[in-house]
Amino acid sequence: MFHIILHQPEIPQNTGSIGRLCVSNGARLHLVHPLGFDAGEAAVRRAGLDYWERLNPTHYADWDDLLARNPARRLWFFSTKGRRIHTEVPFAAGDGLVFGRETVGLPPEILEGNADRLVRIPMLGDFHRSLNLAQAAAVALYEALRQTQGW
Repeated sequence: MFHIILHQPEIPQNTGSIGRLCVSNGARLHLVHPLGFDAGEAAVRRAGLDYWERLNPTHYADWDDLLARNPARRLWFFSTKGRRIHTEVPFAAGDGLVFGRETVGLPPEILEGNADRLVRIPMLGDFHRSLNLAQAAAVALYEALRQTQGW
């Protein structure tokens, strides 16, 4: 099992898509607050996320709370600033895949403290924006599963 950790996600549709990705692949979703949207029961029901109950994401008040209760074996931090490409990371079951906010990514204090575990997903185009958060989470999780499941 892998852990997908979203640090202060802002767009509910991305978090919903990542939740569906987690349910479909036996991964756990962890949400570090503050969130940019309402993730309460009524909002989830209104959005039609019928799989949310099966997902049962873990919520954390802030980054320190996540670190104190960290469920992951190791943490890998996805950023355009990473030097290591996602296919070069030796993923193992129990690892946590950490993603930042859609607009700014992970904060400098997290990046600086984890330079040896920064990972990037390469892009061939000359587009000056990174992948959509849900797309990046899918690329990362499927690479981790490919390595550990022998796909």
